[in-house]
Amino acid sequence: MGLRPPLAVADTLRPEAAGAVARLREMGIEVVMLTGDREVIARAIGRSVGVDRVVAEVLPAGKAAEIEKLQKQGAFVGMVGDGINDAPALAAADVGIAIGTGTDVAIEASDITLMRADLMGVVQAIELSRRTIRTIRQNLFWAFFYNTVGIPVAAGALYPAFGILLRPVFAAVAMAFSSVSVVTNSLRLRRSRI
Repeated sequence: MGLRPPLAVADTLRPEAAGAVARLREMGIEVVMLTGDREVIARAIGRSVGVDRVVAEVLPAGKAAEIEKLQKQGAFVGMVGDGINDAPALAAADVGIAIGTGTDVAIEASDITLMRADLMGVVQAIELSRRTIRTIRQNLFWAFFYNTVGIPVAAGALYPAFGILLRPVFAAVAMAFSSVSVVTNSLRLRRSRI
């Protein structure tokens, strides 16, 4: 009786996975695949989507331990998952991202829930968060600059040298303009969809 090759079963690969991994790498993000699948299967899937670092045959608690190991190395770790077995790792990660079609436990353990079962949503969420942080920094800079200049003028700092006093109505309009500029800058984020 001859030896039969082992049976290999794997989840179906999402069609957008390779594109999402490529975009993440372009953004300077290292992608690591943590999976409970057998080593051979995991490495084959990793190669097919462009993931260089694959950690296979990991139990749910082991996934959380791997996340903590990366964090101890100084990495800021985002974890994407959708199953019950991903919940401990989603909770341990700096940012847990659940696929909206996943289990309730994964969604509850995550920080972000994507409404579609599309891995490009991870890329879009990161891009949106980066734009949001950039907008916050811009708003803080302009508010600080505006108040550093505007408050002394409103308080009469120009009066001794130039005899200029800012009337309260103009000070109120200037303050409202400051708020409108910050809100308008923030509203640019509405064009971003994930």
